[in-house]
Amino acid sequence: MSLAKTAASRPKVCFLYIAQTHQILHSLPIAVALARGWPGLEVEIAATTQDHLDYARQLLDALGGAPIASRLLPPAWLRAVRLKEASTPPKALMLAANAMALGKMDAIVTPERTTAMLRKLGVRKPLLVYTQHGAGDRGGVFEPRLRQFDLVMAAGPKQRQRMVEGGWVKPENCAMVGYPKFDIIDALPGSPLPVFPDAKPIVVYNPHFHATLGSWPRFGVRVLEQFAADGRFNLIFAPHIRLFDGASQAMLESVAPFRDHPRIHIDLGGPAAIDMTYTRAADIYLGDVSSQIYEFLRTPKPCLFLNPGDVSWQGDESFHHWQYGPVLTSIDGLTDAVEAARVGHADYVTIQKTGFAESFDLTATPSSERAARAIAERVLAKARQAA
Repeated sequence: MSLAKTAASRPKVCFLYIAQTHQILHSLPIAVALARGWPGLEVEIAATTQDHLDYARQLLDALGGAPIASRLLPPAWLRAVRLKEASTPPKALMLAANAMALGKMDAIVTPERTTAMLRKLGVRKPLLVYTQHGAGDRGGVFEPRLRQFDLVMAAGPKQRQRMVEGGWVKPENCAMVGYPKFDIIDALPGSPLPVFPDAKPIVVYNPHFHATLGSWPRFGVRVLEQFAADGRFNLIFAPHIRLFDGASQAMLESVAPFRDHPRIHIDLGGPAAIDMTYTRAADIYLGDVSSQIYEFLRTPKPCLFLNPGDVSWQGDESFHHWQYGPVLTSIDGLTDAVEAARVGHADYVTIQKTGFAESFDLTATPSSERAARAIAERVLAKARQAA
């Protein structure tokens, strides 16, 4: 069969969004590159909420558009279900409700791993493609569900090596493509920056949602209190979007005293919290196990890490990024430690640059185009075999 198919018979590639909006930035640039560069394929995006579709269409418009259809996944009653007021309906139930329709696709591209359950639901026809949604070190992302995907993308050699050597992904099923999120971030103007009354070093505090490794439950409010009391820094509190997604009223009230502070900007999940606006603007990173550390280190800058559980991390690849700055098990005198990290940054520049290079395989060819080619070649090869 000719690759110049009619529109009605072109292989269909669905970019699926069933989790929080931050994941859209990791695969949407691939959808754009695929739609623009491979007219033999039909590309669409499908999401479980209208907010997701609106955000994706807004990004597409800002990029100048692309021939990409979009659809809101049914059923409406399930879309209305929110566990603990979370921003998305239950992922597994939405997959089950849409398994038959998704099974008609030729490929399903997703930035999250829950979609692997489609195989258990009997979906066999489509290629399953996992793009990742970060390039971090936390061990939980290297797990058995990766084996369900026909193609798994790696941002760089460190991620690829860990997946292959761990037996989670076969070498032939792993494409090292770089970091497509960088492409879309570089192409867009970014969100408005917070306005502080005085120019001071900006610290971004970016705690993860992990129940034990994340620093918010044990340290979070005290972190905000110390920055509120110390006039040396401006602080952006931009936690991982999942930390406050579905947060209790008590948790929301815990940050209320700091909302009007002139030197503290709070963003619990807006566009600027996910589009690298803060990691690019900040002078110093304060966090724990979020993969956003690698986005921050696109330019080497001072880092400070919080170890609330006093875990033994040296030599553990899940905490590789804790080599990029001091690691604290106590936050007594935190702001003094931040200043010390700023002054002593020269001691960490070399390892930060090395760590970034190990994490991202960036070439002259945009990452999104490399990822699109990896998908297109597999989809079209399968189409030829079926002809």
